[in-house]
Amino acid sequence: MTCAAVPSESVAARCGHLLRILATDHARPLLAYVERILGDRHMAEDIVQETLIRAWHHSDRLCTNDGSVRGWLLTVARNLAIDRIRSAYSRHESPGTDHPGTLQNDHADPVATSVDTMALLRHLSPEHQEVLVHTYLHDRTVQETARILGIPPGTVKSRQHYALRQLRHRIHTRMTAETAAT
Repeated sequence: MTCAAVPSESVAARCGHLLRILATDHARPLLAYVERILGDRHMAEDIVQETLIRAWHHSDRLCTNDGSVRGWLLTVARNLAIDRIRSAYSRHESPGTDHPGTLQNDHADPVATSVDTMALLRHLSPEHQEVLVHTYLHDRTVQETARILGIPPGTVKSRQHYALRQLRHRIHTRMTAETAAT
C-alpha cells in the first residue's frame, strides 16, 4: 500500500486519509498477530490502537517510504507487545491474568516432588513413616503426635531423628549415583 493515490495531491493531503486506510486494511491482521503473541484480546486491541497512532504520527515516513507498510506495522506492534510483556514481568505480573482461571500454573514440579517423597517414605518402617506423616504432613507437635500414637514424646523424637537420617542417606546416595552417571 502506498499513499500516492493521486499524484497531484500534496504529501500531507495524501497522508490525511492514512489512519482510516490503515485501520481498514491492516487492523484485523494486526489484532490477530498481537493476540497470538499476548494471549489477551483486550491487551492486543490496546497494542493495535497504539500501533495505528504511531503510524499516523509517522505518516510522512510511511507515505514516502518504498517499503512494506504492513511490515512496518507488524514490527511496531511486535515491539509494543514485547514491551508490554517485559513491563508485566518486571512488575511480577503475567499478561492475561485479569481473568483468573485462564492461565494455569505449571504444577509438574510439586507433583514430581510428591512422587519422589512417597517413594522415599516407602523405604522407612511403618513406625518411622507414621511419625513423619504426623509431624511434617499434618504439622503436629511432638507432644500431639505422642498423644495420638500412644507413645512417649522421647520415642517420637527418636523415630523422627532416625527416619530423617535414613532419608538423608538415601537422598545422598541417589544424588551421588546420578552425579556419577552424568
